[in-house]
Amino acid sequence: MKTQWNHPYHLVDYSPWPISGSIGAMTTASGMVLWFSNNKTYLLLMGVMILMLTMVQWWRDIIRESTFQGKHTSKVTNGLKIGMILFIISEVFFFVSFFWSFFHSSLSPTVELGMMWPPKGIIVFNPMEIPLLNTMILLSSGISVTWAHHSIMENQSKQVTYSLMITVMLGVYFSIMQMYEYLESSFCISDSIYGSCFFMATGFHGIHVIIGTMFLLVSLIRHIKKHFSKNHHLGFEMAAWYWHFVDVVWLFLYISIYWWGS
Repeated sequence: MKTQWNHPYHLVDYSPWPISGSIGAMTTASGMVLWFSNNKTYLLLMGVMILMLTMVQWWRDIIRESTFQGKHTSKVTNGLKIGMILFIISEVFFFVSFFWSFFHSSLSPTVELGMMWPPKGIIVFNPMEIPLLNTMILLSSGISVTWAHHSIMENQSKQVTYSLMITVMLGVYFSIMQMYEYLESSFCISDSIYGSCFFMATGFHGIHVIIGTMFLLVSLIRHIKKHFSKNHHLGFEMAAWYWHFVDVVWLFLYISIYWWGS
């Protein structure tokens, strides 16, 4: 017999995915230790595989609850929006720590750095080459994802497909260019505080670009499967918020580390 609730909240069903995700995270962390200490990767790969399988199935269940079972009421949707906003704010402070470290070291270089910035011996990237191209790529992707959002609101299905495909391709292109930049780098993460700040900040931003690209790719697949409408597209909306956050962080990275810092 179906139970009728007298409140608008979503009481989630019993699920194996939280404990599965915990096991995957613990296995991944243990695998990292094994990789660093003994150069063995089997435990790390097992942990990553558990996490990937957990994510796919957990998010599949959430899509079913929201799109097909109607459990995401307006009250639940507002809660999800607040949660996403708080998550992005936490990410902002995550990157603030890297900028803080960079400016702390660059505005007052120590004797160990040669009393200069960039430190002595560091050959920095030309901000007018790949970094500028990557800036144009991300700014263009911000335009295309906004185009997709407006197309959803206007019920222009083909326009949504085209614009999301362009956004995903630009995200992949950005990641390829950053990988090429890393391969061509004359310094590494252990080359003074400059190398540490550069690779930590740009590396974590690159991870966020990959995550955002996957987020938008899932949104594209869901759109093709007719999951979104003018009044029901919260999954895509959150992906767009996340992508705009990634764009803004890159602008600060480009201006401070690539341009001013060089």
